[in-house]
Amino acid sequence: MNSTSDHIDPKRAFFGRRKGHPLRARQSALFETLLPKIAIDTEAPKTPDLKTLFPGGVEDARLEIGFGGAEHLLAQAAAHPRTGFIGSDGFVNAIAKALAGIDEQKLSTVRLHFGDAAHLIDWLPDGALARVDLLYPDPWPKKRHWKRRFVQDESLKQIARIVRPGGEFRFATDISNYAAWTLERVLRSPDFIWTAEKADDWRKPWPGFHGTRYEAKAKREGRTPAYFIFRKK
Repeated sequence: MNSTSDHIDPKRAFFGRRKGHPLRARQSALFETLLPKIAIDTEAPKTPDLKTLFPGGVEDARLEIGFGGAEHLLAQAAAHPRTGFIGSDGFVNAIAKALAGIDEQKLSTVRLHFGDAAHLIDWLPDGALARVDLLYPDPWPKKRHWKRRFVQDESLKQIARIVRPGGEFRFATDISNYAAWTLERVLRSPDFIWTAEKADDWRKPWPGFHGTRYEAKAKREGRTPAYFIFRKK
């Protein structure tokens, strides 16, 4: 198992609980057999070129932070076979779902980081990514917990560092307060511009977006998602 899961800094961790329902036998087995082969070890020396993480050869690399059920991550990997995908999550069951999907679909262009995304971002080289996706992150609704929201002035600086010029940071949320929070911080950032030109650009999913079970639940419960694309200057 990737040792990075044991190095969680509670002051920097942006996720909540780390484990939910018990894993199935097959999921547990994949932690022992598949995860060691595709896990990113942030204790290892940095690699200057992320493409070397994908032996089959890729043209670009993307990161999805907090992929949850892995629906979007797996669908994107299947749709873009020449792109390398890194998924980061600190939740055991999320990693289990991703492993099962990678194994079932025989995806060779997905690498996983089990732990705090902040450690992974620190490890990634400058300008290494074409895109970073953050979809439906924990909104930490109580005001005293807002400092734990992933989108902060400092985290935006770190995302900007690892995204190449012209690359993108994409964000989706069903919490209006978090949408406003994020826009406020991105609009004052010197590194990103909001690409929206009309209301539908943020009211509707971007082309190629693959919905998640969390998104479906949010819509059933009457919450309206918002979809933002921010481009690195």
